[in-house]
Amino acid sequence: MNWYLLCRMLGMLGMLVGASMIFSMPWAFPVCGQTEAFEARGFWSMVAAFFCSLTIGGMLYTIGRKDEGTILRKEALAVVGLGWILAGLLGALPYLFGGVERMPGVPMSVIDALFESLSGFTTTGASVLTELEDPALVPRCVLFWRSFTHWLGGMGIIVLFVAVLGQLGAGGKAMMRREVPGPITEAVRPRVRETALTMWAIYVGISAVETVLLWAEGLSFYDALCHTFGTVATGGFSTFNKSAGHFQKPLIEGTIIAFMVIAGSNFSLYDMVLRNKGGRDSGIFGRFAPLFRDPEYRLYATILFIATCIVTISLLRHGVYPDVLQAARHAAFNVVSLMTTTGFGTEDFTQWPQLSKAILLSLMFIGGCAGSTGGGIKVVRYLLFFKILWLEIERAFRPNVVRPLRIGNTPIDDGVRRDVTVYFGLMLVLFTCSWLLLVGIEADHHWDLRTSPTSAEKLFDCATAVAATLNNIGPGMGIVGPAENYTFFSQPAKLLLTILMVLGRLELFAILVLLFPSFWRN
Repeated sequence: MNWYLLCRMLGMLGMLVGASMIFSMPWAFPVCGQTEAFEARGFWSMVAAFFCSLTIGGMLYTIGRKDEGTILRKEALAVVGLGWILAGLLGALPYLFGGVERMPGVPMSVIDALFESLSGFTTTGASVLTELEDPALVPRCVLFWRSFTHWLGGMGIIVLFVAVLGQLGAGGKAMMRREVPGPITEAVRPRVRETALTMWAIYVGISAVETVLLWAEGLSFYDALCHTFGTVATGGFSTFNKSAGHFQKPLIEGTIIAFMVIAGSNFSLYDMVLRNKGGRDSGIFGRFAPLFRDPEYRLYATILFIATCIVTISLLRHGVYPDVLQAARHAAFNVVSLMTTTGFGTEDFTQWPQLSKAILLSLMFIGGCAGSTGGGIKVVRYLLFFKILWLEIERAFRPNVVRPLRIGNTPIDDGVRRDVTVYFGLMLVLFTCSWLLLVGIEADHHWDLRTSPTSAEKLFDCATAVAATLNNIGPGMGIVGPAENYTFFSQPAKLLLTILMVLGRLELFAILVLLFPSFWRN
């Protein structure tokens, strides 16, 4: 391991995170009707966090400034894994310096702040804050930083790092492959920096369009920005206690639904659309042909449509809503929100019929497309996994037949096949072990004092909390449903759930390798 090179890279990343805090500082001033007076506590907490981040980043950079070595596989993995941990630690400083209270009279602890910070960067959207609308508890500029961490983490802080810095060669490509989610992460352009710039340009463009639309639909510019960050990053942090349900406007909900679907799709396909890969003379449908030719996107859209229909019928059958329009509206919003791992909510779906909850719980384990900002296992992995199962079943009765694994017309090599199988196995083991550990950490008598559930409900609630954090969704079922949050969990439990967020966002390997002593040896 090249320690000096690692320090230099982490130092630059730390300074980049610190510099991004500047965008939150103006919201401490009375602009756009968001505050009645200058929020000194919030402003100076952002300033202090800014200088601390620059100082820590500068010290790390100074240690390794003379090393101009090449970033190899080990260094790339270490930069990604340690970089996200460093970003989470630095991102927690505004909460600590600002004296943010997770509930009235209860200031955030270090673990609370780290939970909230990494929940933002990993686009999980799980929160320990109970009163978002009280500036005395959560200053507006800190609340903006909370949403802005979503936006930074959505496309990826390492991708932004590569786009800004460049000149990393194969090392930059290796870092992006570890951060961009999905088993197939082919670059959309030959040069890695050009790929990073292209992805961020598309990301910024989509964000700008949604911000303008939400602003035009009646949201303040502040709220439009924060909800855009939560949507295009598929994160789900809101500025209101009731999340998107605060607005109660079908037009706003429809806009958020559309952009959640967009954010949950593969951004490489958008690059192909913009470059008109469907053919210049084939009209509007030909321009969007790359989307509909992609097997993963077709399956993604099909799952969303079928799940919405089933949940709508279930809600109507049980009389939850009086007409099909209301049922379809709330079903579509929550189906899309959970499958894309955004986590916005309009209704408390934990009160819905059992079939509806079962569908939503299943969608938590699917996620968005590879190359999207969505979390979860990814649609393409399920597509590959079931193709692998079919080939293995056929091999049982036709052992001499050799069929290549394909997605569409593209053959998939054995390495991807192995990675998909291993990933499913690791996720199952990690989910089970984390669930058992969380049940053990949370004592039964503490649980009874908080919520008075049965032991069976505790098992279910802990399972959904693990699923919601590991898949970067945020809200789960039961005690961590859309009307609740994670503030009641003990400090060790929050630390466990924080680790799960990072593992899920980086798809396990970039964090797990840090635990092996042999990884750090030269």
